[in-house]
Amino acid sequence: MTRTDSPSPSIGSIDLKKKPGSPRTLFSSFMSGVAVFCALLALIPLVAVLSYVLIKGIPVLSPSLFFQLPPPPLTKGGGFGNAVLGTLLTVGIASLISIPFGILAGIYLSEYSDETPLEQAVNFCVNVLSGVPSIVMGTFAYALIVIKTGTYSAVAGGVALAVLMLPTIIRTASDAMESVPSSYRQASYGLGATPVQTTLKVVFPAALPAILTGIILAIARAAGETAPVLFTALFNQYWNRTVWEPTATLSVLAYNFAIVPYKNQQDLAWAAALVLIVLVLITNVLARRVIRRRG
Repeated sequence: MTRTDSPSPSIGSIDLKKKPGSPRTLFSSFMSGVAVFCALLALIPLVAVLSYVLIKGIPVLSPSLFFQLPPPPLTKGGGFGNAVLGTLLTVGIASLISIPFGILAGIYLSEYSDETPLEQAVNFCVNVLSGVPSIVMGTFAYALIVIKTGTYSAVAGGVALAVLMLPTIIRTASDAMESVPSSYRQASYGLGATPVQTTLKVVFPAALPAILTGIILAIARAAGETAPVLFTALFNQYWNRTVWEPTATLSVLAYNFAIVPYKNQQDLAWAAALVLIVLVLITNVLARRVIRRRG
């Protein structure tokens, strides 16, 4: 049996086979090159920032930095252990406030709102809140807590960061639960489950990986914020004894020490910036792993 060459694909009299020198092929190649160039151009700022922070931060970074207090000017040694603790305190308080409220709001929007005026109002507020500058959140928490209590504190910083985290968690939880197939709900109702049981035992577990992804990304954003904690937690040079006193954070430490003329404190600022970038990278990797497991 002889083999015959298959004819080139065509529709009617139009030949769909690309010709190397045709204007269509040249234009396609040109636009592909432009797209690749733009993608590489977009990577330049990220690569430049990472490279510079690595070059400046790695020589200074050491395990002792995480257990010592910031040094006075012109003094060798020291670290930012209190800033690490303060970051954990403020982000932890923010997570305790924003995660339960964010998930409950997401459940309401996806399962129980049914196009009510309240749902439209909540959606509008979430959209507006997601675009409000972080410094406004800081002034809000300053007026609400710092002025009332008469002191900067980790609690005030946690409240400001919680407001920043809420839109991300609410939107992620709502979208994740809406993406669960309706057949899951119908099967649960068919077995005699109530709407609350269906939401908590069927829909929520199915959407949990995507919700965790949103929570991780919200925590990463909160950990790197400077303006809200600068207005609310301020800074100190010592270990925290309570959550109701000025609290150091890595972002504020990097800001304060980067603008002083003392090299030892500038080196600590670069090391703190490196730690923050590594924290953001780790959280993004965790989020991608959660998404892959979900898939």
